[in-house]
Amino acid sequence: MNDLRAYFEANPGRMIHKWLHYFEIYERHLARYRGTDAVLLEIGVYQGGSLQMWKHYLGDRATIWGADVKRRCRNFEEERIHIRIGDQSDAGFLASLAAEIPRIDVLIDDGGHTMRQQRTTFDVMFPKVAEDGIYICEDLHTSYWPEYGGGYPGADSFLEYTKSLVDRLNAWHSKDPAALAVSDFTRSAYALHYYDSILVIEKRRRDRPEDRRTGRSTIPDRAFPTPKP
Repeated sequence: MNDLRAYFEANPGRMIHKWLHYFEIYERHLARYRGTDAVLLEIGVYQGGSLQMWKHYLGDRATIWGADVKRRCRNFEEERIHIRIGDQSDAGFLASLAAEIPRIDVLIDDGGHTMRQQRTTFDVMFPKVAEDGIYICEDLHTSYWPEYGGGYPGADSFLEYTKSLVDRLNAWHSKDPAALAVSDFTRSAYALHYYDSILVIEKRRRDRPEDRRTGRSTIPDRAFPTPKP
């Protein structure tokens, strides 16, 4: 049991609602921020318990932000936890939130889980996450639920939309730039990790991938039909 799961099981604070398999994923991607001055933004405050969990896990130097559409969530502010009220499907609210927070190292979308909310939040906030930051969208199973705007097969679901990000990640290798061109996403995303109901995107500034060979070869290149750029 990792530290986050242990905190959750012994929860000394406000209510937290998480799928249990999420805790291994959190630990895998967020452990490097412990003890640093990381800034974490979670969209979807619920009863404030997860904000307290992040505060405890990341340590005394971290700053935690929360955003929620429900005004009562302002009551969950405390030292090093700041909460703003607004609708995550409102691009203007998200832009103002991003302008107020000087740096976002980790963004967790655990908000309303509708397709519009997840897509709007990604479109506005992904570019605002730090160059070496982490973007997490939770509860992607709603992409299969019609009441959230999803459904299978669902061309309009957020999960279906993120599949196109795989192509954009690899756009350096496209032979048809009119159909698949290198974009800001290509230059800023390092890896996409899909788990049950979660997508984690690692950011890192990237240049065109470079391949090279070292050492001596006595075998002609034609013996190795490796794809060339």
